[in-house]
Amino acid sequence: MKRVVRYFLEGLLYVIPLAATVYILYTIFVTVDSWLGLPVPGAGFLLTIAGITAIGFLASNVLTRGLLSLVAALFEKMPVIKLIYSAIKDLIGAFVGEKKSFDKPVLVTLTRDGHAKAIGFVTRESLEAYGLHDHVAVYLPQSYSFAGNLLLFPKEQVQPLEVDSSEAMTFLVSGGVSGKQPNIEQTPS
Repeated sequence: MKRVVRYFLEGLLYVIPLAATVYILYTIFVTVDSWLGLPVPGAGFLLTIAGITAIGFLASNVLTRGLLSLVAALFEKMPVIKLIYSAIKDLIGAFVGEKKSFDKPVLVTLTRDGHAKAIGFVTRESLEAYGLHDHVAVYLPQSYSFAGNLLLFPKEQVQPLEVDSSEAMTFLVSGGVSGKQPNIEQTPS
Protein backbone atom coordinates (compact mmCIF):
# COMPACT_ATOMS: atom_id res chain seq x y z
CA MET A 1 0.00 0.00 0.00
CA LYS A 2 2.90 2.40 0.76
CA ARG A 3 4.21 1.83 -2.75
CA VAL A 4 0.84 2.76 -4.28
CA VAL A 5 0.71 5.96 -2.21
CA ARG A 6 4.28 6.81 -3.27
CA TYR A 7 3.38 6.26 -6.94
CA PHE A 8 0.31 8.45 -6.51
CA LEU A 9 2.35 11.27 -4.94
CA GLU A 10 5.01 11.02 -7.66
CA GLY A 11 2.23 11.15 -10.25
CA LEU A 12 0.93 14.34 -8.64
CA LEU A 13 4.38 15.92 -9.01
CA TYR A 14 4.07 15.49 -12.77
CA VAL A 15 0.33 15.93 -13.33
CA ILE A 16 -0.30 19.10 -11.29
CA PRO A 17 2.34 21.33 -12.95
CA LEU A 18 1.40 19.95 -16.37
CA ALA A 19 -2.33 20.46 -15.80
CA ALA A 20 -1.83 23.93 -14.32
CA THR A 21 0.32 24.98 -17.29
CA VAL A 22 -2.20 23.65 -19.82
CA TYR A 23 -5.07 25.35 -17.94
CA ILE A 24 -3.27 28.71 -17.80
CA LEU A 25 -2.37 28.55 -21.50
CA TYR A 26 -5.95 27.56 -22.38
CA THR A 27 -7.32 30.46 -20.32
CA ILE A 28 -4.97 32.89 -22.07
CA PHE A 29 -5.97 31.54 -25.50
CA VAL A 30 -9.69 31.78 -24.75
CA THR A 31 -9.42 35.25 -23.20
CA VAL A 32 -7.42 36.76 -26.06
CA ASP A 33 -9.67 35.07 -28.63
CA SER A 34 -12.78 36.48 -26.93
CA TRP A 35 -11.29 39.99 -26.94
CA LEU A 36 -10.62 39.79 -30.66
CA GLY A 37 -13.78 37.83 -31.52
CA LEU A 38 -11.92 35.13 -33.43
CA PRO A 39 -13.61 31.73 -33.88
CA VAL A 40 -10.39 29.69 -34.20
CA PRO A 41 -9.00 28.74 -30.75
CA GLY A 42 -5.51 30.12 -30.26
CA ALA A 43 -5.59 32.43 -33.28
CA GLY A 44 -5.89 35.54 -31.10
CA PHE A 45 -2.97 34.47 -28.95
CA LEU A 46 -0.79 33.81 -32.03
CA LEU A 47 -1.91 37.15 -33.48
CA THR A 48 -0.92 38.86 -30.22
CA ILE A 49 2.53 37.21 -30.28
CA ALA A 50 2.97 38.30 -33.90
CA GLY A 51 1.89 41.86 -33.02
CA ILE A 52 4.35 42.10 -30.13
CA THR A 53 7.12 40.78 -32.39
CA ALA A 54 6.19 43.35 -35.05
CA ILE A 55 6.35 46.17 -32.47
CA GLY A 56 9.77 44.87 -31.40
CA PHE A 57 10.87 44.99 -35.04
CA LEU A 58 9.54 48.53 -35.41
CA ALA A 59 11.26 49.59 -32.16
CA SER A 60 14.59 48.35 -33.50
CA ASN A 61 14.10 50.09 -36.86
CA VAL A 62 15.70 53.53 -37.10
CA LEU A 63 12.77 55.03 -39.00
CA THR A 64 10.04 54.04 -36.52
CA ARG A 65 12.05 54.14 -33.28
CA GLY A 66 11.47 57.90 -32.99
CA LEU A 67 7.69 57.51 -33.18
CA LEU A 68 7.64 54.79 -30.51
CA SER A 69 10.00 56.87 -28.35
CA LEU A 70 7.62 59.81 -28.70
CA VAL A 71 4.72 57.67 -27.45
CA ALA A 72 6.87 56.41 -24.54
CA ALA A 73 7.89 59.98 -23.67
CA LEU A 74 4.24 61.00 -23.66
CA PHE A 75 3.38 58.19 -21.22
CA GLU A 76 6.30 59.21 -19.00
CA LYS A 77 4.95 62.78 -18.68
CA MET A 78 1.39 61.94 -17.55
CA PRO A 79 1.15 61.99 -13.73
CA VAL A 80 -0.53 58.67 -12.81
CA ILE A 81 0.27 56.86 -16.04
CA LYS A 82 3.97 57.70 -15.58
CA LEU A 83 4.07 55.76 -12.31
CA ILE A 84 2.46 52.65 -13.80
CA TYR A 85 4.27 52.78 -17.14
CA SER A 86 7.72 53.42 -15.65
CA ALA A 87 7.37 50.69 -13.03
CA ILE A 88 6.29 48.08 -15.58
CA LYS A 89 8.91 49.18 -18.11
CA ASP A 90 11.68 49.02 -15.50
CA LEU A 91 10.52 45.61 -14.26
CA ILE A 92 10.45 44.11 -17.76
CA GLY A 93 13.74 45.83 -18.61
CA ALA A 94 15.35 44.27 -15.53
CA PHE A 95 14.91 40.81 -17.05
CA VAL A 96 15.25 41.41 -20.81
CA GLY A 97 16.78 43.91 -23.17
CA GLU A 98 20.08 45.70 -23.33
CA LYS A 99 19.90 47.18 -19.83
CA LYS A 100 19.25 44.05 -17.77
CA SER A 101 19.51 44.80 -14.05
CA PHE A 102 19.61 41.24 -12.76
CA ASP A 103 22.85 40.26 -14.46
CA LYS A 104 25.17 40.42 -11.43
CA PRO A 105 24.38 37.59 -9.00
CA VAL A 106 26.06 37.98 -5.62
CA LEU A 107 26.40 36.26 -2.29
CA VAL A 108 25.66 38.60 0.62
CA THR A 109 26.82 38.05 4.18
CA LEU A 110 23.86 38.98 6.37
CA THR A 111 25.35 38.67 9.85
CA ARG A 112 28.59 39.78 11.49
CA ASP A 113 29.63 36.19 12.23
CA GLY A 114 29.27 35.40 8.51
CA HIS A 115 27.09 32.33 8.96
CA ALA A 116 23.87 33.65 7.38
CA LYS A 117 24.10 34.40 3.67
CA ALA A 118 21.68 35.28 0.87
CA ILE A 119 21.85 35.25 -2.91
CA GLY A 120 20.74 38.37 -4.71
CA PHE A 121 21.53 40.72 -7.58
CA VAL A 122 23.46 43.98 -7.49
CA THR A 123 21.17 46.59 -9.05
CA ARG A 124 23.21 49.72 -8.30
CA GLU A 125 26.92 49.88 -7.54
CA SER A 126 27.03 53.51 -6.45
CA LEU A 127 24.81 54.98 -3.75
CA GLU A 128 26.73 58.24 -3.40
CA ALA A 129 23.53 60.21 -4.15
CA TYR A 130 22.17 58.81 -0.87
CA GLY A 131 25.35 59.52 1.10
CA LEU A 132 26.35 55.85 1.16
CA HIS A 133 29.76 55.86 -0.51
CA ASP A 134 30.73 52.33 0.52
CA HIS A 135 27.40 50.56 -0.13
CA VAL A 136 25.71 48.79 -3.05
CA ALA A 137 22.03 48.04 -3.70
CA VAL A 138 21.19 44.32 -3.72
CA TYR A 139 17.80 42.96 -4.77
CA LEU A 140 16.84 39.78 -2.91
CA PRO A 141 13.98 37.97 -4.74
CA GLN A 142 11.47 36.01 -2.69
CA SER A 143 10.86 32.33 -3.36
CA TYR A 144 7.69 31.35 -5.23
CA SER A 145 6.99 35.00 -5.99
CA PHE A 146 8.15 37.83 -8.18
CA ALA A 147 8.35 40.08 -5.15
CA GLY A 148 11.55 40.83 -3.30
CA ASN A 149 13.38 43.31 -1.15
CA LEU A 150 16.00 45.88 -1.99
CA LEU A 151 18.64 46.05 0.73
CA LEU A 152 21.74 48.22 0.97
CA PHE A 153 24.95 46.48 2.05
CA PRO A 154 28.53 47.57 2.61
CA LYS A 155 30.60 46.49 -0.39
CA GLU A 156 32.76 44.16 1.71
CA GLN A 157 29.67 42.05 2.53
CA VAL A 158 28.88 41.46 -1.16
CA GLN A 159 30.79 38.96 -3.28
CA PRO A 160 30.15 38.15 -6.95
CA LEU A 161 29.03 34.62 -7.80
CA GLU A 162 30.32 32.61 -10.72
CA VAL A 163 26.85 31.56 -11.85
CA ASP A 164 24.62 32.58 -14.75
CA SER A 165 22.02 35.14 -13.63
CA SER A 166 19.11 33.12 -15.06
CA GLU A 167 20.24 30.05 -13.11
CA ALA A 168 20.52 32.13 -9.93
CA MET A 169 17.00 33.53 -10.45
CA THR A 170 15.57 30.05 -11.09
CA PHE A 171 17.26 28.78 -7.94
CA LEU A 172 15.94 31.68 -5.84
CA VAL A 173 12.37 31.85 -7.11
CA SER A 174 11.94 28.07 -6.74
CA GLY A 175 13.12 28.15 -3.14
CA GLY A 176 16.31 26.32 -4.07
CA VAL A 177 14.65 23.25 -5.56
CA SER A 178 14.91 24.03 -9.30
CA GLY A 179 17.69 24.78 -11.68
CA LYS A 180 21.19 23.42 -11.92
CA GLN A 181 23.20 23.12 -8.78
CA PRO A 182 24.87 26.54 -8.72
CA ASN A 183 28.58 26.82 -8.18
CA ILE A 184 28.57 29.09 -5.14
CA GLU A 185 32.28 29.50 -4.93
CA GLN A 186 33.10 33.03 -3.97
CA THR A 187 35.31 35.16 -6.14
CA PRO A 188 37.56 37.86 -4.72
CA SER A 189 35.88 41.27 -4.52
